[in-house]
Amino acid sequence: MKSHRIEDLKVWTKSMALVKEVYLISAELPMEEKFGLQSQIRRCVVSIPSNIAEGAGRNNKNEFYQFLGIAFGSTY
Repeated sequence: MKSHRIEDLKVWTKSMALVKEVYLISAELPMEEKFGLQSQIRRCVVSIPSNIAEGAGRNNKNEFYQFLGIAFGSTY
């Protein structure tokens, strides 16, 4: 299996749009949540396209699917 170009993967493109949206929305959280809830939400959302990208660079589809599963888990 050849690696995927992440820019061609709709799931990666949409997850990057989600990152931007979550960053904008989380900026509206109260200041006392800046280092707690805001940080956790942002780390979770960034891990989604990061895991998709890492999986896209793997050598076989099973590894790719594993990383897609990890990305999916970050949505929870």
